[in-house]
Amino acid sequence: MQFSFGILTHTPPWVFALLAYLVWQGLKALQPRTTSIWRALIVPAVFIIWGVSRIGLGHQDSLSPLVAWIIAALALLPIGVLTPRPFEVNHASGQIIRPGSVFPLIRNLAVFGLQYTVAVIAAVDPDGRTAAAITGRAISGATAGYFIGSTIALLREYFRKRAMDAGS
Repeated sequence: MQFSFGILTHTPPWVFALLAYLVWQGLKALQPRTTSIWRALIVPAVFIIWGVSRIGLGHQDSLSPLVAWIIAALALLPIGVLTPRPFEVNHASGQIIRPGSVFPLIRNLAVFGLQYTVAVIAAVDPDGRTAAAITGRAISGATAGYFIGSTIALLREYFRKRAMDAGS
C-alpha cells in the first residue's frame, strides 16, 4: 500500500490532467461529433510524443531497449494504417464527422495505463537494465507506431475525401 501511495504522490500533476483530458475526450467520443482535422490529431500527437519520449531514457550498455522500441513501432504502425476509424467530411466546412464509439475511451485508457506503467518502471529502475525496461520500451514503441499509423490513415483518408469534394 505504501509503495502504491508513493507512486501516486510522485506522479507529476500533469499526468493526472492528461488522464482527465483523455477520459473527457473518450466520453465525448461516445456521441457523434464534428471537429476540425487538426483537433482530431491532438490525442494521437500526445501518445506519439509520449511514446517517442521513452526512447532515450536510461543509460543502457545494450541496444536491446532501442531495438525493442523499433520492432514494436514497426509492428504496430501497419495496424494503425490499416484500421482507420470511420468518418465523413462536411463538404462546406472541411470538418470531419465521426460516429459515436466506445473505442476511443477504451483505447485511451488502455494506452494511458500502459504508458503510465512504463513510466513507473523507468522510475523504479532508472538504469533500464531489466527485462521490464525492454518491455517498457516495446510498449512505448508500439504506442508511437500505432498512433503514427492511425495519423497517416486519418490524414490520407481526409485529403482523399477533400480531393473528391473538390473534383465534384
